[in-house]
Amino acid sequence: MVTEAERATLFIVSGARGAAAAADWPGWRVVPDDGGDGIAARALASAAALLVVDGREDPDGGLVGVRALGGLAAATGGALLAWVDDLGPLEALHAAGATHFLIDRDDADERLQVARFAARAPIDRRNHGIGEPAEAPDAAVWLSARRAAGDAVGVLRIALSRLDILNAARGRAVGDASIAAARARVTAITRALLGPAGFVAAPAGGEIVVAAAASPEVMTTLAAALDAALAQPLPIGQRQAVLGSRWGMAVSGPADDAVRLLRRAGEALRDAKASDGAMIRIAGPEGAAPLDSLAIDLHLAIERGEIDVLFQPQARFDSPRITGVEALARWTHGRLGPLGADALFAAADRADLGIALSDHIQRLVLARVAAWPAALDHLRVSLNLTAGDLGRPGFAALFLARVQASGVPFDRLTVEITETGAIRNLEAAAAVLATLRDAGVRVALDDFGTGYSSLAYLTALPLDYLKLDKALACAIDGNARHRGVVRAVMTLARSLDLPVIAEGVESDVQHGLLAAEGCTYLQGYWLAEPLDEAALVARVEEGE
Repeated sequence: MVTEAERATLFIVSGARGAAAAADWPGWRVVPDDGGDGIAARALASAAALLVVDGREDPDGGLVGVRALGGLAAATGGALLAWVDDLGPLEALHAAGATHFLIDRDDADERLQVARFAARAPIDRRNHGIGEPAEAPDAAVWLSARRAAGDAVGVLRIALSRLDILNAARGRAVGDASIAAARARVTAITRALLGPAGFVAAPAGGEIVVAAAASPEVMTTLAAALDAALAQPLPIGQRQAVLGSRWGMAVSGPADDAVRLLRRAGEALRDAKASDGAMIRIAGPEGAAPLDSLAIDLHLAIERGEIDVLFQPQARFDSPRITGVEALARWTHGRLGPLGADALFAAADRADLGIALSDHIQRLVLARVAAWPAALDHLRVSLNLTAGDLGRPGFAALFLARVQASGVPFDRLTVEITETGAIRNLEAAAAVLATLRDAGVRVALDDFGTGYSSLAYLTALPLDYLKLDKALACAIDGNARHRGVVRAVMTLARSLDLPVIAEGVESDVQHGLLAAEGCTYLQGYWLAEPLDEAALVARVEEGE
């Protein structure tokens, strides 16, 4: 009997007796399937620990099912159990990719024990046709032919990462064998899921190019399948190796030819390699500016006056009266139109203009606030500081002098530090923030609850508020687990005597649940979208 600790998913391609499949496998989570097109993709999506093909009453259909799943099982190192009435078809089933068999004796205990050990046993793939990728035409040639036929196409470019470390740890021979095994695994899964509509090229080194005549949805499924497979250890002789990877993906747009598509996938891969976070980057549509182009444009954007700010209102949960605003940077690009802060600061990082941009936005916000009419005099204003700001020598004095010169009172300002920002020297950052607080400026920790350093920031930095990340605020109406996470954050905040500002509040339900958990302030479309000064004045006067 499978214990609760061992309980896992079993994907079964059912024969004539398939209606009773769940009852036949007590202790397993059974995912039944009728076979047919897309079976490999459905099997992969089920995350099953064991694949079963029931060929008891339809041996030919069972053989078809094993053939459909054999490549997937071989590529992922999983077990594929053929369930039969007798020994007759075993050779054919083995050749098709079955790794285990079960002869039906109507013995429930035997059936469960066979499944249990099949799911656990390591599989030797050396005789299952998984070798080096077959020779293939150049990716650009293949893609050009598919585009000429009118197909939608996509490209995945995969870079196996830190091969130097693997070579140093295990030797060059193991490194080379690991690259070959990874390429073979990618080839097998691509063939299993896409057949002739998929194609794998293996340039020299640790890069793999996967081209597909497929929709964006299918490309996403393929990427998920390959990512899951490459995350598993690779069998190298009697040992195992694990490789990291970075990914770039692009799908064709109306103006794309093969060269453009490969280039955009390469740009996305380069961004993924440079990232400290996401392992996969998806290229925007053709016509969207790549990051290097945006970085070039940013050099001119400031002098052209393309950088502006909007103000998103904040209020207490117990009153709709606006008490403050957060200043949000916007870039009105001459060709691309409005761009948000993410694109703006990504371009600034690429151009190494982060400090210059932050200085410009601070001066812009302070000048706007200083010119506000009396109707807005009571509003607190939040503006963002970057990790780069906090690491600058003399920044605290520079910032306070800038505020004093603007005429905006210190006690109307809140500076926000993003919790996902990489502050390398917490002690120095804490000293900067303490100086600002001594002058009357308040400090909020933004995006709280989704980053990697929450507790370190809480213990090291002088804070006045926590801002609950909008992903947590929006998910509070999802289920009890989401509400439990918010409740834990609120408990932590109360223990530190820190009021919580909930970002991204959009619905009455979210508003009610967050208020019940004890959030003090809110920000989001439930209250108001980001506004320019004229709209902000009208909104404040309307609420008075």
